[in-house]
Amino acid sequence: MSRPNVILILADDMGFADLGCTGSEIRTPNIDALAKGGTLLSAMYNCARCCPTRASLLTGLYPHNAGIGHMGANLGAPAYQGFLRNDSATIAEHLRASGYRTLMSGKWHVAGDFESGDYDSWRPGDIEHPTPRQRGFDRFFGIMDGATHFFSPHYMMEDDSRVEVLPDDFYFTDAITDKAIGMIRDSVADETPFFLYLAHTAPHWPLHAHPEDIARYDGVYAKGWDAIRTARHETMNGMGLFQTQWDISPRDPDVHRWSDETHTDWEAAKMATYAAMVDRMDQSIGTLVAALRKLGQLDNTLILFLSDNGGCAEFMAEDGWAQFYPDVTQDGRKITMGNVPGLHPGDAQTFQSYDKPWANVSNAPFRLFKHFVHEGGISTPLVAHWPDGFAPQTVRYAPCHVVDILPTILEATGAPYLKELGGHDIQPTQGESLLPLLRGSDWTREQPIFFEHEGNAAIRLGQFKLVRLHGQDWELYDMETDRTELNNLIHGEADRAKAMQRSYQNWADMVGVMDWDVALPKLLKAWNMDSADG
Repeated sequence: MSRPNVILILADDMGFADLGCTGSEIRTPNIDALAKGGTLLSAMYNCARCCPTRASLLTGLYPHNAGIGHMGANLGAPAYQGFLRNDSATIAEHLRASGYRTLMSGKWHVAGDFESGDYDSWRPGDIEHPTPRQRGFDRFFGIMDGATHFFSPHYMMEDDSRVEVLPDDFYFTDAITDKAIGMIRDSVADETPFFLYLAHTAPHWPLHAHPEDIARYDGVYAKGWDAIRTARHETMNGMGLFQTQWDISPRDPDVHRWSDETHTDWEAAKMATYAAMVDRMDQSIGTLVAALRKLGQLDNTLILFLSDNGGCAEFMAEDGWAQFYPDVTQDGRKITMGNVPGLHPGDAQTFQSYDKPWANVSNAPFRLFKHFVHEGGISTPLVAHWPDGFAPQTVRYAPCHVVDILPTILEATGAPYLKELGGHDIQPTQGESLLPLLRGSDWTREQPIFFEHEGNAAIRLGQFKLVRLHGQDWELYDMETDRTELNNLIHGEADRAKAMQRSYQNWADMVGVMDWDVALPKLLKAWNMDSADG
């Protein structure tokens, strides 16, 4: 068998329950087909936030070891410099050294801070803002920062140059897929195996979608978040998605009952637009798969699909995150920034988020959201498909983490792990290959899984998870009987909890975790904000 191609597809801010194959009413037939023809891992973990996950995914290291312990701001420590460290190597750097063509299309966001409203002052490629081409990718098309207008991006790059002119029918999800397919065709024509990192911004805010995609969900969400969340949980249980039919976590305490909502049409329209964004991403993945099939490459391509964090509960206030983005489209149309009740989202002159109630639906049956390391913030399905590499199988339940993706890809391709690059010694990977699990073996991760983001902390060791919110007490859960984290065992399992606390603290000290009470003032000063909540 010739060396396999690899395609790593990352969704942005998509909750665990937003796919058809994980219980959603959203149409995702193409991702579902990949799961049916391969496998779905139902206990894959990310790092609770976009760029920490991307840094970890790309390097096989925990975010702090990769240099992005928080986000893009440089907080004055190697673990928090905000861009990829030189003692880390990306999947692209490992594979390019082994003869692969390395391709990227989409969102980079591992290269320091970029002020989106002042994009003419950007200097991508300087020491604190490395581009994909400086970190192992032969080709790049996409954005450097964390979010963009889907119809009218403020700053796009192709390879090393800014792309100034965009067509009238531009839509980011479609554009990055079309560009990726062109890159693949070139690699196939050259008879060179390729690695493609397809990094979506869908369904991250702003809520932008094609009218025909939104229309597909007209009326679907009129029954409200309580009913949809319950229906998703019941569907999951009927599918055997989990090894135990856990109770669903209660509606988040900050979310009111749907029956108490006064702007029901607007709220339903927000979720319909979000669903349309996921739907369109799935359509684009179908286009990609069709292209692979036509090129005779599908069977020998390892495709991996996952999300960078749980559903996003961020409210789009006019003076919050929205203030950092241009309020005029590239062709001069005024954008109404923020979640304005009654203003339906979706078109180019809006800039909204779907907010906490719908994020609570996206993360069903789990607690909490992006930013947090309870299950709602860190859980993603991993869909894996490689007909020449492993046979289809049922859902696998073994817990694993995004640091495991790099060693999995290296084992699949036969590429060695670089120990040195550009005169720098490279840290050993902290992940473990998932290939035995994907091939049906009784695989168990040898090392614990660690989490830290904004003082929210956790360790998963076997079936147990120790977790805390910043500034609050530790909680202990048995993930096999209670993954929705409803029955805190901390008092009955005090010795186990203390041992896990020691393991977590040893890890935190080793990777350079900064106390959030120390890091937060540095961050607010760098961002010139009063709150980190946006």
